[in-house]
Parts: sequence; structure tokens; C-alpha cells
Amino acid sequence: MNILIILAEIGICIFIFLLLSWLLGKLFKLLIKVSILKSNDIKLKILRRNITGFLLLTCLVLCILIVGANSFLIYRGENLQQYKLALIQRIPSGFWITLGIGIAQSIGTAIVAAIALKFLKYGLKLASTYAKNLERNTADDESIDAFFNALNQRIKGGIWLWVIISCTQFLKLPGVVSEYLYIALRIYLIIAVGLLILKAVAAIVDTLDVLSIRYSSPENLLRFYDRLQHLIPFLKRCLEFVIYVCMATLVTQQVQFIANLAAFGPRLIKIIAIIFMSRVLFEIVYLLVEEVLFKNQNLTEMQRSRRLTLVPLFRSLLQYLIYFSVGISILYTLDIDPTPILAGAGIVGIAVGLGAQTLISDIVCGFFILFENYYLVGDYIEAGKLEEKTVEGIVEAIELRTTRIRHPNGQLQIIRNGDIGSITNYSKQYIFAVVEVGVPYNSNLAHVYRVIEEVGQELKANYSDVLESTQIDGVESLGESNLLLRTLTKVKPGKHLHIQRILCKMFMDTLLEESILLHPSSASCEE
Repeated sequence: MNILIILAEIGICIFIFLLLSWLLGKLFKLLIKVSILKSNDIKLKILRRNITGFLLLTCLVLCILIVGANSFLIYRGENLQQYKLALIQRIPSGFWITLGIGIAQSIGTAIVAAIALKFLKYGLKLASTYAKNLERNTADDESIDAFFNALNQRIKGGIWLWVIISCTQFLKLPGVVSEYLYIALRIYLIIAVGLLILKAVAAIVDTLDVLSIRYSSPENLLRFYDRLQHLIPFLKRCLEFVIYVCMATLVTQQVQFIANLAAFGPRLIKIIAIIFMSRVLFEIVYLLVEEVLFKNQNLTEMQRSRRLTLVPLFRSLLQYLIYFSVGISILYTLDIDPTPILAGAGIVGIAVGLGAQTLISDIVCGFFILFENYYLVGDYIEAGKLEEKTVEGIVEAIELRTTRIRHPNGQLQIIRNGDIGSITNYSKQYIFAVVEVGVPYNSNLAHVYRVIEEVGQELKANYSDVLESTQIDGVESLGESNLLLRTLTKVKPGKHLHIQRILCKMFMDTLLEESILLHPSSASCEE
């Protein structure tokens, strides 16, 4: 009998340990589902393992104490059954009646909650099906399923937490237990509602995204939506941060010793709003500038190149201006006067400017390049100092400090405006495609000239980039076994390399057909 009593007490201790471990597992599963904590999944698992280990150690210590205490009583000659009954009889009978009623009420409440959850799950399933049918072509079914699954989990957790609080009241536990459980319930509801709002916001944004794409047309303002659609992920992220800040603010208000930190919540929301609005303002202004500059479809090539050159420069200036304004606004939001900071920054800027003459030189050279029209975006240029390696290619962008040039082989070359040096622009009005043709000494030059002119006329008829037919410049040089003829073809700016390659092939094919023997390297292109 004594052994059975000891085993019963140990069993009760183990049951409490298992119950606490189950509740701990449910709590950490809920925390892992919170998207802001997903990156700390491993840390949460380690924390759960540590807490479980602590509970297991406590359970083992209690079991050892139970065995030790009972062994001591047996050593003293006590009858454990009578000793335990005597302890129980000392407790007033009213306590047992109250305990029995409380246990019955707790069991009844748990049964009612379980039944209610079954009906709730069924009702939410019907609502999810109805919502997917209602929004079949506007919302993502996965978003709807995720929302209703999350709603079910949050309501389920809230109901069971309310059941626990009710059980503490039925069992007449100390009021401080109910008080802390109510705090836990309020925190849980705050987090649960916040997570539901996250799911709802994601579904709403996805729906609006699909609707905007569907109803966009060249006649309404939604025609610009495809150029602003990349802001959707940024919008979701900002809304997510706002909801998390609101949740954290409301949670800190429930905990008395950190309630003062809740004052920072509204400021953080203002900062997030400032950052988001600045990004949206930047994209809208940039879009409007492009729309105004390129609205006219009858722009000449020169006008278009000028405007393409100014757009990146305006983008850089607008970006720096918005960054500066955002920084000042954030300082004001944090109740920090930016005037002393700006004054100090001015002094530091003078000191830095004296040591950053290269930076200033690059910016000044960039303005001169633009204002004096040395080259524009889309021009084919060769630039660099004579004593150093030069770069060549098509100008992709002219920025405050640098110029980006795309080489014909595909490499992107970035050169500082201060290091541009001498510039050869192949894109002003026209350029000559130069091709040299080598023919044997015994060739009939009159016949060769006629063939070359016919090829030039065919080239002009087939390619709109050719401005004038190919002209023969004359004999360029006398080699050991051939004459080198130089031909010139006037083409549009930047098209000379393409036309040179085409013309080389046409010369080779035509002269071979005319049975004119060619030197192995008879057709060459000058770049």
C-alpha cells in the first residue's frame, strides 16, 4: 500500500510535468508562426528545449523529494495511508465541495468549448468556400485559406485561454493568478488580432493588385500601374512593420514596468509612414517627369537623346533631395532639432570638401558635359586621356559623378567625369563607315570601281541607316602583291560598325562572284 501511495504521488507530479510541456509546445508553435520571429526559429527551438529541460529537472527533484519524504515517514514507523488521510481530514469539508463543484464546472466549460470549436471550424470552412467563390477572379485562394486558417487558430487559442481563466475562478485560486491570466489573454488577443490583420491586409493588397491590372487601359490613370507595381512588396512590408509596432505598443501597455516604452510606438509609425511616402513620391515624380518629357511622339533623335540624358541626372538630384528631406523629417519626429546638426555638418562639409577635390571636379565636369553638349545618352563615343587606356561604346547614362559606357562587346565601363579627357563622338550628324578592299595588281580598276559602286547602291536601298551610297576614296596604299582601295559610306551616327560589317561581307560575296581574286585579308574595317 505504501508503494502504491508513493507511485500515485509520483504519477501526479509526472502528469503535471506532461501538461506543462504540452502547453509549452503549443505556445512555441504559435510563436514560430509569427512571421517576424520566423528568422529566429532555431533560437526559439533552443529556448523551448532549455525550458523543457528545466521542467524535467524540477520534476525529477520533486519525485526524489516525494520518495525521500515518504521513506522518512516509513522509517519513523508511520502508516502512509493513515498519515495522508489524517492530512486530508484536516482540510474543511467545504473545501472539497467547492473543489468538486469547480472541477465539474471546469470540465463542463471545456466540453462546451470543444463543441463550440467544432461548429466554429465548420462555419469558417463554409465562409472560406463562399469567399473563394465570391472573389474567384480577384483574390488568391491561398491568401483566403491562410486567413481563415489563421482566424481559426487564433479563436481556438483565445477560447482555450478563456477556459483556463474560468477554471481558475471555478477552483477559487488566488486572485493574482486570474489577474495575470487576464493580462496574458489580452496580450494573446492583441497578437492574434494583429496577425489576422496581417493576413487580411495581404489578401486585400493582392486583390487590389489584380483588379488594377485587370482594369488598366491606355485611357485611364491605371495605365501607369505596371510601372509602379514594383512598390507592392514595399507596401506590404511597411504595413507589416506598422502592424507589428502597433502590436508591440499595445502589449507593452499591458505590462506595467515597461509601459513607458509604448510612447515610442506612434513615433516609429510616423517614421515608417515618412519612408514609405518618400519612396512613393520619388517614383510618382520620376514617372511624371518621364511622361512629360516623352509624351510627344514626334521628337527628333537629338531631342530624344537630350531628354534621355537629363532623366538620370534629375533622378539622382531628386533622390538626394528626398533622402535629405526624410532625414530632417525623422529628426523632427524624434524631437531632435536638426539645426545644430546641419550647422556642424556644414563645417564638416567644408573640411571634407577641401580633401574631396576629386569629387567636386567630377561633379563640375559632369555639368560642363551636359551644358556644352559634348555627348548625350545613346551616343557612340571614345573617351579617355591620351596617355592612358581609352574607353569606347554607347553612352548609357550620365550621372553627377560618372558616365556609364557600354562597350560593343557588352562590358559596362564606368568612368569618372573628371577623367573623361579627350572625347571622340561618333554620333554627331553623320559618320563614315570605312572599309578597305585589297585587289591584285592585274585587276581592272574601272570594273572593280563599278562593282563597288553597285554594292554601295544596293546597300543604300536595303538599309535605312545609310545616308549616301558608298564612295571610293581611291588607292590607299601599294602592297607587295595587291592594291588597297579605301571606301567611304556616310551613315547615321553610331551605326558605322554595323554597316562596316555588312559592307565587308557584301564586298567579299560580290567580288568573288565577279571572279576578282582577293587577297586573304582583302576586306578590312576601320573602327
